[in-house]
Order: sequence, then C-alpha cells, then structure tokens
Amino acid sequence: MSTPGESLETVVEHATDNGVSWITLDRPHALNALTWDQRERLISLLSAASADPAVRAVVITGRGRGFCAGADLRGTPDSGRERVAGDVARTIEHGAQRLVGAVLDCEKPVLAAVNGTAAGIGAHLALACDLVLASQEAKFVEVFVRRGLVPDGGGAYLLPRLVGPQRAKELMFFGDSLPAPEAERMGLVNRVVPADELEKTTRAWAERLAQGPTRALALTKRLVNDALDSSRSVAFAAEAQAQEINMTTRDAQEGVAAFKERRTPVYEGR
Repeated sequence: MSTPGESLETVVEHATDNGVSWITLDRPHALNALTWDQRERLISLLSAASADPAVRAVVITGRGRGFCAGADLRGTPDSGRERVAGDVARTIEHGAQRLVGAVLDCEKPVLAAVNGTAAGIGAHLALACDLVLASQEAKFVEVFVRRGLVPDGGGAYLLPRLVGPQRAKELMFFGDSLPAPEAERMGLVNRVVPADELEKTTRAWAERLAQGPTRALALTKRLVNDALDSSRSVAFAAEAQAQEINMTTRDAQEGVAAFKERRTPVYEGR
C-alpha cells in the first residue's frame, strides 16, 4: 500500500486538459515504483478514459528521475496465510497483466512520456503504450533476470512483437540497462528528446491525437494489435468490419465532407 501520509490522488496525479487525460506517477523518492493501490488506480483511470467521450487521448508519465522502477513489493497486500499452489499465477494475472491489458485495451490512444528509469513492469507499462516518447536520460531495464525471476506484465508477449525474438531474448537474458537512444534505434521508442523538451513534445503529440477522429483511432489501434496474432484472412475481415463501423461515425462523415470541400476537418471524437 502507499506510504502513510500519501493519498492515491497524490501519488497518482490525474488531470484532464484539452481532451487529454494526464496520469502522473508521483513517488519520486521511490523512482515511482508501483504499489498495489497505485496499480489499481491506474487501471481505473484507463477504464474511465475509455468510457469518457470528453477524453480523447491519454498520457502516462512520472515525476522525478524515474518513470517507474517496477513493482514496489513492499506495497503488496499480505493476507497472512501460507502461499498455496496457484497464488503466484493469480497475483500476476490479476495484477501486472491486468495493468498492461488496460493499456492495450484502452479505446483512446495512450502515449508514454518516459522521463527516467523504466524497469520491470515499469518498462512493460511504457512499451504497452501506443506511442513512446523518452527523455535523453531515460533507460529501459528488463530487471527480472537480475532477481532470478521470469518477466511478467506481458513482457515476453510485447518485446518480440516490437524488436523480434532474438533482441527480446538478449534484453531479457542479460537484463542490461538500455539507454533511450539505443531503445529508439531498436524500435522500442518513437522519439527521444532532451529532458527539458519532453513535456512540450508530449503535449503537442497528445493534443494532436486528441483532435483526431477518436473512434477511427480506436478501431485502428485494435486492428494493429490484433493483426499481430491473426491470419491474413482474419485480419482482412476485421479491417472490413472496422471500416463498416467507422463509416457510421460523425467524424468519418466530417472527414469525407472536408476532403470534398477542400477544408481542414474538425473532429468531435464521435
């Protein structure tokens, strides 16, 4: 749980500005290591963003030198009973995997602004996002092997899809710190910027997403994510259905009308 004196609203700050839901991890003294209740608040905020028509993009970032240094095991609720077979699997399924799933399933584009160290589940939280911006000082660490652990939070699912199996194994087998510029070269990061430009760049990207055709972006996100596990025939059928659904939206009609009228479209997110 959170340290005494820390409220959830303090350690996971939230504000909505210009259609963007800003979620900020704010435990800089712990490099934003994620407690159980912080994780639950993140999942709740992502779910709320999906359902709220006023929210059209989401940003996840951290305060201080860390984006998220992994799970804060000291903050895990302890029932006091002896561990039995199945407990660990349930903990992972209901915890780290639910968090990463909440990012992947969010109907709004999710942008990670990685300000510092992203380790363990913190790295997977960032890499599950649709777009990743990173400070020049940021680094990514598959820390699990250093503790004799198997990666969790969907790491073995995410990484091979981003960089291929050989690179994924290199990162996971050695657990070396990966600087942001190298992560960008590998395709894990969209853009690396100086630390003092991260917020400005993130805001520009997020607000541009928030001004876009929100339902079309949601359908595109699902198509891309699902295509990684689909055959061509299934992917093509899903694409056709997504087009059918999207053409009923106001934004699609506005986009077509604006093209015909040779003007800039104004999207409402509906």
